[in-house]
Amino acid sequence: MTALSKNRRLFGSLLASLLAQLATGRTKNRHLMGWLLASPMALVLMVFLVLPIVMIVIVSFWGATEFSIYPAFQWDNYQFLLTSPVTYKVFLNTFKYAVLTWAFTLTIGFTVAYFLAFHVRSLTWQIALFLLCTIPFWTSNIIRMISWIPFLGRNGIANSTLMSMGVIDEPLEWLLYSDFSVILAFVHLYTLFMVVPIFNTMMRIDRSLIEAAYDSGATGWQTLTNVIIPLCKPGIMIGSIFVVTLVMGDFITVRFMSGSQSANVGRLISNDIGLLQYPSAAATAVILLITVLMVIGLLLRFVDIRKEL
Repeated sequence: MTALSKNRRLFGSLLASLLAQLATGRTKNRHLMGWLLASPMALVLMVFLVLPIVMIVIVSFWGATEFSIYPAFQWDNYQFLLTSPVTYKVFLNTFKYAVLTWAFTLTIGFTVAYFLAFHVRSLTWQIALFLLCTIPFWTSNIIRMISWIPFLGRNGIANSTLMSMGVIDEPLEWLLYSDFSVILAFVHLYTLFMVVPIFNTMMRIDRSLIEAAYDSGATGWQTLTNVIIPLCKPGIMIGSIFVVTLVMGDFITVRFMSGSQSANVGRLISNDIGLLQYPSAAATAVILLITVLMVIGLLLRFVDIRKEL
């Protein structure tokens, strides 16, 4: 019996060792298969994302004359940018546009998403109204932006209507080619980027939680602030990232809607490229990229998107 027991134990240990080796082999195969499946996307990101950024960083240290650029390693571009008061003024203007646009798009986007998610009961109507919000995106951004010019102009529809109603005696000059027109165009262009993620998050909220809040005596405002908004934080953060990054990188809107009277960082980069000052433009782009990454990192501190979604 003792020998039989020893043989059983030996057989059991051998079997366990074999199973462990098989499990290890399967784990390695899974890891290898995972890397193989991810390699095409990693290659695409490497070629079209990482490599261009690396090239921009390299060029930002080069030198430039009026007619050419030459490879070098120097800090002149960064020194000029970081010591120029124009740079800080332009960045401050960029942050102003980003914050104001974010506030307006968040208010409008949350309101529209809330209406579609909780007040429109029919799925057909939800889809129809949601598609209605996307209709402006069927045309070019530039066309939608320029369409505000005849509306806001000195002799445009807005001023003509207000004067005919007797609200004003003379045309309002600040409606067009001002910060107001720039913010209005930004809100028009990018509100949908706030509506979509918030609406998607709201549709995933368990309606029984809202019913439980009402059964517990919570008012509509308390339910909104304590149940709906906390559960919508991932959508709000995603929409905020979209809007802030798009506004900070936009330069066409600022150029047209301000009448070239205002500037942001994107416009500064565009001007350097137009003057063939590629190293200076690359240095400005690197600083803008770092700033945007810092803003995104700050936004992501409020919610763990990977955990919440």
